[in-house]
Amino acid sequence: MGEKIGNRKLKIANPLRVCDCGLADYREVLQQQHELREKRRRGEIPDTVLIVEHPAVITLGARQSANKLQTSRSTLAKRRIDVVDIRRGGGTTAHNPGQLVFYPILHLQELDLGISEYIRELEAIGAELLQQLGVRSRRQKGFPGLWVDNRKIASIGARVSKFVTCHGMAINIQNDLSIFDFVVPCGLDGVEMTSVLKETGRQNSMTHVKEKLSQLLIRHFW
Repeated sequence: MGEKIGNRKLKIANPLRVCDCGLADYREVLQQQHELREKRRRGEIPDTVLIVEHPAVITLGARQSANKLQTSRSTLAKRRIDVVDIRRGGGTTAHNPGQLVFYPILHLQELDLGISEYIRELEAIGAELLQQLGVRSRRQKGFPGLWVDNRKIASIGARVSKFVTCHGMAINIQNDLSIFDFVVPCGLDGVEMTSVLKETGRQNSMTHVKEKLSQLLIRHFW
């Protein structure tokens, strides 16, 4: 329980551990998720959630038909935007600083949660966080994530293997939304992306937002 992940611990709570990874490379955190998932399967660690911001990166999900780039990988490389192919649900999405991302490594069977119930829990956590930040969001049936009217503010891409989760949810707080011009978010043509900053006009301390998220995670998954 005393192992440190990332830059500092937000909260240690048995049986859930929530850790702040700071601003961290996507590929490094992906490898970290894989290692933690195996440890969780073996019962060596408790349920764990990583909270992180990423440098600019575009990720492509397992569903090839939903992976749509609007420009070439070479052009993205020139703009210092990494592109990573991964095995998770959903299609193309993008991450950059000011977007809050969290990756739960949870044993769903021990939490008595099915996959659909788990996705609804993620959406509930995101909606509560956004409400605290002054944004009212909603679910849209058949499209995991959260919406403000017809604008998307949060995306979910999860993977469950042998009851243990990885990947997770990204919520746009005050990130540069122009990165989404290079993709078709989640494979949905014509989707406009939004953020807390765009909806409210207010900047937020990412540290305080992470603390709020940490409290919500503990309340929902402890």
